Amino acid sequence: MALGWRNRLKRQADVPVPPAVPATLSEPLVSGQGTYITTTTAHDYLDRIAVHGLGIRTNAELSVHSEGVLLNRDGAAPVFIPAGSLRGVRLESGMAGKFVEKEGLIVIEWNIGAHEGIQDSAESNVDTGFRARYHQQQSELFAAIESIAPHTAHNERKSA
Repeated sequence: MALGWRNRLKRQADVPVPPAVPATLSEPLVSGQGTYITTTTAHDYLDRIAVHGLGIRTNAELSVHSEGVLLNRDGAAPVFIPAGSLRGVRLESGMAGKFVEKEGLIVIEWNIGAHEGIQDSAESNVDTGFRARYHQQQSELFAAIESIAPHTAHNERKSA
């Protein structure tokens, strides 16, 4: 298993470092406690991104700001998703080893930046999963993320 993870790290060496958290953020529109599940290649719920600590599952607080989405993770670096990088948000039943009830995970699709040798910017999209601790928070978080995300075809509740 360790050998596989090490090889994954080598293969993903060109994945850009996620953006830094801005020095100043507006007050959160909404925030909630839960679990940061992982980050995967967009629409490939099994292709976990291992580099930059993005593959580490941990407790987290997700807060939505007008500037973007902030995931403050316990024991790992925070993940900041700028509003301009958001490609959509949807509800799923699972990703990368965490499967729950229908629409039990919030999955945020965003563009992490250009990878070496990739022409299509859609190839630089990743999915980040979050499971809210309380169902009511999930609805509020989903609505807030949807409100700051550019309107795309991916901004919809998936009925899988």
